[in-house]
Amino acid sequence: MRIDAHMTPAQSRAAALVLALLALAGGYFLLLHWWFVAPLMQVDGQMQDLREIHAKYAAAIAERPVLEKRVAQLARGGATVGAFLGASDPSAASADLIQRASDVVAAHAREGSGCSMPSKMPIEEDNGKEPFRRVSVSITLDCGMQPLAAVLHDFERGLPYLFVDNLTIARAPDGRVQTQLTLSGYLRPTGAAP
Repeated sequence: MRIDAHMTPAQSRAAALVLALLALAGGYFLLLHWWFVAPLMQVDGQMQDLREIHAKYAAAIAERPVLEKRVAQLARGGATVGAFLGASDPSAASADLIQRASDVVAAHAREGSGCSMPSKMPIEEDNGKEPFRRVSVSITLDCGMQPLAAVLHDFERGLPYLFVDNLTIARAPDGRVQTQLTLSGYLRPTGAAP
């Protein structure tokens, strides 16, 4: 039985046209696309990746003068300017650290549900043979979440460098958080230029 026996001449031309299109599409994918177009598309993707990498390197090269200036400043000792606590005595440095913590908490006392510092106490540390003398204070905070985040952010940014350690946070029934932490900084080594 022949397939075209039941088809009209118009249907057989349409079927022949569809088969020809399928054969052309198959031939395109088998012979042209996989051998020529797909590799060119891969090369195009790789070129786009290389353009992005080139743009990153060009931006880094454009920043070179600024980076060279910063490296020269660091080489001259500018890296330590203001990085250490101002006082040379551990007791005075502890007092300064407590005052700085009080100022930061006071600056955020009216934000959100507020923030207060019910307790603060210097911690004696034996630095032994460490090259830098560490000064620490234990602080208890009673804050809302937003002011607490702002206070912690302010503690760890800016100069002198301060470090938050031993952070313990507990939620109070009123929605505020009770926070216990150790705030530390370092004294300038004796004989170092300010």
